Amino acid sequence: MVTVADGVHAYVQEPGGWCVNNAGIVVGEDTVLVVDTAATEKRALALRDTVDALAPGPRRIVVSTHHHGDHTFGNHVFSGPHTLLVSHDAGPAELVRKGTALQSMWPHVEWGHTPTVLPTLTVRAGATLHLGDITAELIHPGVAHTSDDLVVWLPEQRVLFAGDLVFSGAAPFVLMGSLAGSLAALARLRELDPLVVVVGHGRVGGPELLAFTEEYLRWVAALAEQGLADGLSPLETAQGADEGAFAALLDRERLVGNLHRAFHEAAGGAPGARIESAPAMREMVAFNGGRPLRCLA
Repeated sequence: MVTVADGVHAYVQEPGGWCVNNAGIVVGEDTVLVVDTAATEKRALALRDTVDALAPGPRRIVVSTHHHGDHTFGNHVFSGPHTLLVSHDAGPAELVRKGTALQSMWPHVEWGHTPTVLPTLTVRAGATLHLGDITAELIHPGVAHTSDDLVVWLPEQRVLFAGDLVFSGAAPFVLMGSLAGSLAALARLRELDPLVVVVGHGRVGGPELLAFTEEYLRWVAALAEQGLADGLSPLETAQGADEGAFAALLDRERLVGNLHRAFHEAAGGAPGARIESAPAMREMVAFNGGRPLRCLA
C-alpha cells in the first residue's frame, strides 16, 4: 500500500498485468471510500482487511471505475447494509451481460466465490462525495476504456484514481471502449492537473503517466492508418510494427486488440460499439507466439 496524501492510499498489486489491478482507499471522518475491489475472493478479502485496519467503522462507499471483473469480482465481500456500491449508469447491464465469463480465460486461477453484485447507486455524468474533510468527485469521461468508465478525483489533494484509462508499465487496452474516446478522456484528465495518478494497473506516478498513455494510443492510431492503407489486418499490422520502447510493456499483445478498435473507428465505427472479443483475444495469443495470455491473479 502506498500513502499518497493524508488519509488517501493506493492499494497496489504487483506486477499489474492481466487481472492484477490496483484499488484506492480514502479514509473520511466516518466513511471510507474504496475505489475498485479485486479479481479473486482471496485478493478482495485481503483488501477488505486492509480497509478495516485503516478504518474499523462499518460505513463504506465502493466505487467501480468500470465493470471489468478484475475491478468488480470482489465487490461482494464489501456488500452489506452499511455499504453503498456505485457505478456508472451503463455498469449494471454490462455486469449482468458478462457475469464471470472472464474467468474462463484463465481456469488455473483460484477465483473463489465471486457472485455478481449490482450497484445500489448509479451516476451518469458524475457526482460529488463529501467525506468530512475530503471531497471526492466522480467523473464520467465518456467512452474510453469501456462505456461505463468513472474516475475519482480528489481536488484538494490533487490525487486522481484513473482506473484503466491509464496504465503504468503495462499496455493500455481499448478493445471494449474507444481509442478516440480515450484520447479525449486523457485530455480532460490532464486539465485536472493531478499531482498523483493512481492507475488501474501498475505503479503509482504523476501526470507523466497520462502523457505516456496518450503517446501509446497515438502510436496505435498511426499504425492503424498505415495498416489500413496497406490492406493489412489488425494482426498483420501488429506483427509488422516496430514497437520500440513499447515492446517492454507488460501484456504487449494488447496491441492487437487495440488495433481492432482503431480499425473499427477508422472505418467509421461508433465508439464503444461491441466488437467480438474472443477472436481478438485468440489473435493476441497468436501475436504472443501461441503462448497463453499470462495472468497472475
